Amino acid sequence: MNLVECRALTKRYSKALALNQVNLDLKPGKIIGLLGPNGSGKTTFIKICAGLLTPTAGTVTIKGMQVGAATKAIVAFLPERTYLGKQEKVKDIVDFFEEMYENFQKDAAYKMLEDLGISPEQKLNAMSKGTKEKVQLILVMSRKADLYLLDEPMGGVDPAARDYILNTIITNYNPEGSILISTHLISDVENILDDVIMIKQGNIVCHDSVDNIRINYEKSLDQVFREVFRC
Repeated sequence: MNLVECRALTKRYSKALALNQVNLDLKPGKIIGLLGPNGSGKTTFIKICAGLLTPTAGTVTIKGMQVGAATKAIVAFLPERTYLGKQEKVKDIVDFFEEMYENFQKDAAYKMLEDLGISPEQKLNAMSKGTKEKVQLILVMSRKADLYLLDEPMGGVDPAARDYILNTIITNYNPEGSILISTHLISDVENILDDVIMIKQGNIVCHDSVDNIRINYEKSLDQVFREVFRC
């Protein structure tokens, strides 16, 4: 069974077309890159899969279920912007996630916090933007989810921290699930990706394995992306 199935998925904002009749099948056990320039429809697609936006037309199913309350229980979503309360302590947020999600693994969260040197007693308003984003990623990756939706997970962290972020992603996700990761830092994530979806103006222009793309183009994924989108 496909993990995610999209059929003629369309999303309009007033007169603007964000997604245009998208058809996709995503398999379990994959790390998938969702690549495209700003305004291409990446975040819209992720938010629809997370149940935060409603399609204008078409359908999306996750493990055979229409996106809704049932799928939110098996989907872990990391938004591009920090949403955590500024006055809260890390330990209080961890406790909240444990109450909210049956698949949340508290021990895993505390282990990742320890690895990063982040105190559970620390408040969010005392942290840098990059540290807040690390905490948010830890909370998401501590769930044993079927689908992880990561929207620009490395956007606010320095280059030195990116290796840790990537290692956190690949060593803590449920291997029976899949990760869909949207990013502009293609050269940083290329080596962890199994498959790639390239989207342009709401249309899928490429959906293939990274190995096939490298073989067919005889170039790196980053080079192919720049060629396709003329970056």
